[in-house]
Amino acid sequence: MRFSLARCFFITLLLSMTSACSLFYDKHVQWQTVKPESFPVLSATGFAPISLQKSSHETQRMLMAIKASKIAAYAELAEQVYGQQIKGNVTMADLLIEDQQMMASVQGIIRGAKVIKSYPVGDVYTTELQLNFEDVYNIYQANQNRKEVSDVTHF
Repeated sequence: MRFSLARCFFITLLLSMTSACSLFYDKHVQWQTVKPESFPVLSATGFAPISLQKSSHETQRMLMAIKASKIAAYAELAEQVYGQQIKGNVTMADLLIEDQQMMASVQGIIRGAKVIKSYPVGDVYTTELQLNFEDVYNIYQANQNRKEVSDVTHF
């Protein structure tokens, strides 16, 4: 009898606790977007030699240099936005450096960059890019709404 009374009390206590949870966890949250106060504008320039492009046709070499200079400018922008990963290795023997290696890499996604100028200078093709972070902000706002809590109402 005593065991069943304790069990009945425990079950009643458990049910009252689970039903009371809704009093503490029901709420309505209003969100508002947060816009930064200022937006930086980054610039990058890419270069590619025209005569060293692997083609026998002059026009195709020019087009390949245009593309290569644009890719080089995008790599420079990615370096400014994401930074550069540097790996180094030094081998020493008898307190003398035998071998020294350095490797750098850049990885990232650049959205919203605009080609400002693209022109040849002698045998080098040059492309100038610009990345306005206000454009980047607007692109990301269109894709995913980043928000913060504006108001919380508990019921």
